[in-house]
Amino acid sequence: MYHVYTEKNYSEFSRTLICETNDYDKAMEKAEKAVSGKEGYNYVIEETDGSMNSYGELITTVVAKS
Repeated sequence: MYHVYTEKNYSEFSRTLICETNDYDKAMEKAEKAVSGKEGYNYVIEETDGSMNSYGELITTVVAKS
């Protein structure tokens, strides 16, 4: 599963979830569309397999970032 986020000025505190999808190509399409024409915004795509750490948080891997 891929989670697509936007951030403003590379700040994790401004991260907003755009969508969740199982298709990487669809995730890239949504990410690029979400930041097109918006100055100062970038996207982050994280992949997860549903595994959690000892704190109950999802284990994610960043697979794409603008």
